[in-house]
Amino acid sequence: MIWARSAGQGDGPLAVLLHGLGATAEVYVGLERLLEKEWPGGWLTVDLAGHGRSGRAASYSFAAHADLLAPLLPFDRDLVLVGHSMGGLVALELAPRLPRARGVVAFSTKTWWPPDQVASMQALARKPVRLFETREQAVEQHLKQAGLIGLLEPDDPATGAGVVQVEGGWQVAQDPATNDFGTPDMAAQLAAVGCPVTLARGSLDPFVRGEDLAPLVPCPVTLSGLGHNPHVEDPPAVAALVAAYA
Repeated sequence: MIWARSAGQGDGPLAVLLHGLGATAEVYVGLERLLEKEWPGGWLTVDLAGHGRSGRAASYSFAAHADLLAPLLPFDRDLVLVGHSMGGLVALELAPRLPRARGVVAFSTKTWWPPDQVASMQALARKPVRLFETREQAVEQHLKQAGLIGLLEPDDPATGAGVVQVEGGWQVAQDPATNDFGTPDMAAQLAAVGCPVTLARGSLDPFVRGEDLAPLVPCPVTLSGLGHNPHVEDPPAVAALVAAYA
Protein backbone atom coordinates (compact mmCIF):
# COMPACT_ATOMS: atom_id res chain seq x y z
CA MET A 1 0.00 0.00 0.00
CA ILE A 2 2.87 2.39 0.76
CA TRP A 3 5.17 3.21 -2.15
CA ALA A 4 8.80 3.53 -1.09
CA ARG A 5 12.30 3.57 -2.49
CA SER A 6 15.48 2.81 -0.65
CA ALA A 7 19.11 3.42 -1.41
CA GLY A 8 22.47 3.82 0.24
CA GLN A 9 24.25 1.27 2.40
CA GLY A 10 22.61 -1.71 4.03
CA ASP A 11 24.22 -0.92 7.36
CA GLY A 12 24.66 2.26 9.36
CA PRO A 13 21.76 4.56 10.26
CA LEU A 14 18.68 4.59 8.06
CA ALA A 15 17.20 8.03 7.31
CA VAL A 16 13.43 7.91 6.76
CA LEU A 17 12.22 10.86 4.67
CA LEU A 18 8.59 11.93 5.09
CA HIS A 19 7.04 14.61 2.88
CA GLY A 20 4.39 17.17 3.75
CA LEU A 21 0.69 17.38 2.92
CA GLY A 22 0.01 17.25 -0.81
CA ALA A 23 3.59 16.42 -1.80
CA THR A 24 5.33 13.16 -2.73
CA ALA A 25 8.69 11.52 -2.13
CA GLU A 26 10.06 13.43 -5.13
CA VAL A 27 10.50 16.62 -3.10
CA TYR A 28 13.47 14.88 -1.46
CA VAL A 29 15.40 14.16 -4.67
CA GLY A 30 17.89 16.95 -3.95
CA LEU A 31 18.48 15.72 -0.40
CA GLU A 32 18.85 12.13 -1.57
CA ARG A 33 21.65 13.17 -3.93
CA LEU A 34 23.50 14.68 -1.00
CA LEU A 35 22.91 11.62 1.19
CA GLU A 36 24.43 9.49 -1.54
CA LYS A 37 27.69 11.40 -1.14
CA GLU A 38 27.72 12.14 2.59
CA TRP A 39 25.44 9.85 4.62
CA PRO A 40 27.11 6.85 6.31
CA GLY A 41 24.05 4.61 6.03
CA GLY A 42 20.97 4.27 3.88
CA TRP A 43 17.69 6.08 3.37
CA LEU A 44 14.06 5.27 2.73
CA THR A 45 11.75 7.74 1.01
CA VAL A 46 7.99 7.17 0.87
CA ASP A 47 4.78 8.50 -0.57
CA LEU A 48 2.55 8.76 2.48
CA ALA A 49 -0.85 7.06 2.28
CA GLY A 50 -3.26 8.96 0.06
CA HIS A 51 -0.41 10.66 -1.81
CA GLY A 52 1.44 9.98 -5.04
CA ARG A 53 1.87 6.28 -5.82
CA SER A 54 0.62 4.97 -2.47
CA GLY A 55 -2.85 3.61 -1.87
CA ARG A 56 -5.65 5.31 0.00
CA ALA A 57 -6.47 4.63 3.65
CA ALA A 58 -9.54 4.71 5.85
CA SER A 59 -7.94 7.30 8.13
CA TYR A 60 -5.19 9.88 7.71
CA SER A 61 -4.56 10.70 11.33
CA PHE A 62 -0.92 10.81 12.37
CA ALA A 63 -1.39 7.55 14.26
CA ALA A 64 -2.85 5.94 11.14
CA HIS A 65 0.13 7.07 9.05
CA ALA A 66 2.49 5.68 11.70
CA ASP A 67 0.61 2.36 11.74
CA LEU A 68 1.19 1.99 8.01
CA LEU A 69 4.84 3.04 8.09
CA ALA A 70 6.08 1.08 11.10
CA PRO A 71 6.01 -2.35 9.36
CA LEU A 72 8.31 -0.98 6.63
CA LEU A 73 11.07 -0.07 9.09
CA PRO A 74 13.72 -2.35 10.59
CA PHE A 75 13.68 -2.71 14.36
CA ASP A 76 17.33 -3.80 14.47
CA ARG A 77 18.82 -0.67 12.90
CA ASP A 78 19.28 2.91 14.06
CA LEU A 79 16.69 5.19 12.44
CA VAL A 80 16.65 8.94 11.88
CA LEU A 81 13.16 10.23 11.07
CA VAL A 82 13.06 13.32 8.85
CA GLY A 83 9.72 15.03 8.30
CA HIS A 84 8.60 18.17 6.49
CA SER A 85 5.52 20.02 7.74
CA MET A 86 2.84 17.35 8.23
CA GLY A 87 5.56 14.74 7.78
CA GLY A 88 7.23 16.10 10.89
CA LEU A 89 4.14 15.31 12.95
CA VAL A 90 4.06 11.82 11.45
CA ALA A 91 7.73 11.40 12.39
CA LEU A 92 7.01 12.41 15.99
CA GLU A 93 4.11 9.94 16.12
CA LEU A 94 6.28 7.19 14.70
CA ALA A 95 9.40 7.66 16.85
CA PRO A 96 8.06 6.14 20.12
CA ARG A 97 7.19 2.94 18.25
CA LEU A 98 10.79 2.37 17.15
CA PRO A 99 13.23 1.03 19.75
CA ARG A 100 16.26 2.31 17.84
CA ALA A 101 15.10 5.76 16.82
CA ARG A 102 18.30 7.81 16.95
CA GLY A 103 16.67 11.18 16.36
CA VAL A 104 13.89 13.17 14.71
CA VAL A 105 14.32 16.14 12.40
CA ALA A 106 10.97 17.94 12.02
CA PHE A 107 11.13 21.09 9.93
CA SER A 108 8.52 23.61 8.81
CA THR A 109 6.01 21.89 11.10
CA LYS A 110 3.17 23.99 12.49
CA THR A 111 2.96 23.75 16.25
CA TRP A 112 -0.70 24.64 16.70
CA TRP A 113 -3.90 24.57 14.65
CA PRO A 114 -6.78 26.90 15.57
CA PRO A 115 -10.24 25.29 15.40
CA ASP A 116 -11.23 27.37 12.37
CA GLN A 117 -8.23 26.08 10.42
CA VAL A 118 -9.04 22.50 11.37
CA ALA A 119 -12.63 23.03 10.21
CA SER A 120 -11.38 24.52 6.94
CA MET A 121 -9.16 21.49 6.29
CA GLN A 122 -12.05 19.14 7.09
CA ALA A 123 -14.18 20.97 4.54
CA LEU A 124 -11.45 20.45 1.93
CA ALA A 125 -11.42 16.75 2.79
CA ARG A 126 -15.07 16.45 1.78
CA LYS A 127 -14.64 17.97 -1.67
CA PRO A 128 -14.82 15.59 -4.64
CA VAL A 129 -11.73 14.85 -6.73
CA ARG A 130 -11.48 17.28 -9.65
CA LEU A 131 -11.08 16.05 -13.21
CA PHE A 132 -8.82 18.10 -15.50
CA GLU A 133 -8.73 17.97 -19.27
CA THR A 134 -4.94 18.15 -19.51
CA ARG A 135 -1.96 16.90 -17.53
CA GLU A 136 -0.66 20.46 -17.32
CA GLN A 137 -3.80 21.58 -15.47
CA ALA A 138 -3.53 18.69 -13.02
CA VAL A 139 0.17 19.40 -12.40
CA GLU A 140 -0.60 23.04 -11.67
CA GLN A 141 -3.20 21.99 -9.10
CA HIS A 142 -0.80 19.48 -7.55
CA LEU A 143 1.88 22.15 -7.14
CA LYS A 144 -0.68 24.48 -5.59
CA GLN A 145 -1.90 21.87 -3.10
CA ALA A 146 1.68 20.95 -2.15
CA GLY A 147 2.75 24.59 -1.74
CA LEU A 148 5.35 24.20 -4.50
CA ILE A 149 4.26 26.91 -6.94
CA GLY A 150 7.41 28.77 -8.00
CA LEU A 151 9.71 26.11 -6.53
CA LEU A 152 9.21 23.35 -9.12
CA GLU A 153 8.57 23.93 -12.80
CA PRO A 154 5.50 22.15 -14.19
CA ASP A 155 7.71 20.04 -16.47
CA ASP A 156 10.04 18.98 -13.65
CA PRO A 157 10.14 15.16 -13.45
CA ALA A 158 9.40 15.50 -9.72
CA THR A 159 5.81 16.51 -10.53
CA GLY A 160 5.04 13.21 -12.24
CA ALA A 161 4.13 11.31 -9.09
CA GLY A 162 1.62 13.96 -8.09
CA VAL A 163 -0.85 13.39 -10.91
CA VAL A 164 -2.56 10.39 -12.46
CA GLN A 165 -4.29 9.80 -15.79
CA VAL A 166 -7.83 8.46 -15.53
CA GLU A 167 -10.67 7.88 -17.90
CA GLY A 168 -11.66 11.25 -19.34
CA GLY A 169 -8.65 13.25 -18.21
CA TRP A 170 -6.21 13.81 -15.35
CA GLN A 171 -6.46 14.07 -11.56
CA VAL A 172 -4.22 15.06 -8.70
CA ALA A 173 -3.08 11.84 -7.01
CA GLN A 174 -3.65 13.19 -3.49
CA ASP A 175 -6.80 11.91 -1.80
CA PRO A 176 -8.78 14.98 -0.63
CA ALA A 177 -9.51 13.11 2.61
CA THR A 178 -5.84 13.52 3.61
CA ASN A 179 -6.74 17.07 4.65
CA ASP A 180 -8.68 15.64 7.61
CA PHE A 181 -5.83 14.65 9.92
CA GLY A 182 -7.30 15.71 13.23
CA THR A 183 -6.01 18.32 15.68
CA PRO A 184 -2.24 18.03 16.19
CA ASP A 185 -0.77 18.31 19.68
CA MET A 186 2.96 18.65 19.16
CA ALA A 187 3.72 19.19 22.85
CA ALA A 188 2.14 15.85 23.72
CA GLN A 189 3.94 14.14 20.86
CA LEU A 190 7.29 15.53 21.98
CA ALA A 191 6.65 14.35 25.53
CA ALA A 192 6.27 10.79 24.24
CA VAL A 193 9.45 10.79 22.15
CA GLY A 194 12.43 9.19 23.84
CA CYS A 195 15.14 10.30 21.39
CA PRO A 196 16.60 13.74 20.58
CA VAL A 197 14.44 16.01 18.40
CA THR A 198 15.50 18.88 16.14
CA LEU A 199 12.78 21.40 15.28
CA ALA A 200 13.66 23.78 12.47
CA ARG A 201 12.01 26.50 10.41
CA GLY A 202 12.94 28.77 7.55
CA SER A 203 13.27 32.39 8.62
CA LEU A 204 10.79 33.38 5.87
CA ASP A 205 8.25 30.65 6.66
CA PRO A 206 4.84 32.33 7.06
CA PHE A 207 3.38 29.31 8.87
CA VAL A 208 5.94 28.59 11.60
CA ARG A 209 7.33 31.27 13.91
CA GLY A 210 10.43 31.10 16.03
CA GLU A 211 8.42 31.94 19.14
CA ASP A 212 6.23 28.89 18.46
CA LEU A 213 9.21 26.52 18.56
CA ALA A 214 11.13 28.06 21.46
CA PRO A 215 8.90 26.67 24.26
CA LEU A 216 9.04 23.16 22.80
CA VAL A 217 12.76 22.39 22.45
CA PRO A 218 15.88 23.99 23.98
CA CYS A 219 17.52 25.11 20.73
CA PRO A 220 15.21 25.38 17.71
CA VAL A 221 17.01 25.97 14.42
CA THR A 222 16.29 28.86 12.08
CA LEU A 223 17.37 28.43 8.47
CA SER A 224 18.21 31.90 7.25
CA GLY A 225 16.58 33.11 4.05
CA LEU A 226 14.43 30.03 3.52
CA GLY A 227 10.67 29.59 3.44
CA HIS A 228 8.33 26.70 4.10
CA ASN A 229 10.10 24.20 1.82
CA PRO A 230 13.82 24.33 2.69
CA HIS A 231 14.37 20.76 1.45
CA VAL A 232 13.42 21.99 -2.03
CA GLU A 233 14.85 25.51 -1.75
CA ASP A 234 18.21 24.53 -0.24
CA PRO A 235 18.75 20.76 0.24
CA PRO A 236 22.20 21.23 1.87
CA ALA A 237 20.56 23.15 4.74
CA VAL A 238 18.38 20.15 5.58
CA ALA A 239 21.23 17.72 4.93
CA ALA A 240 23.19 19.49 7.67
CA LEU A 241 20.36 18.89 10.15
CA VAL A 242 20.26 15.20 9.28
CA ALA A 243 24.06 14.85 9.42
CA ALA A 244 24.00 15.77 13.10
CA TYR A 245 22.53 12.30 13.75
CA ALA A 246 25.10 10.38 11.71
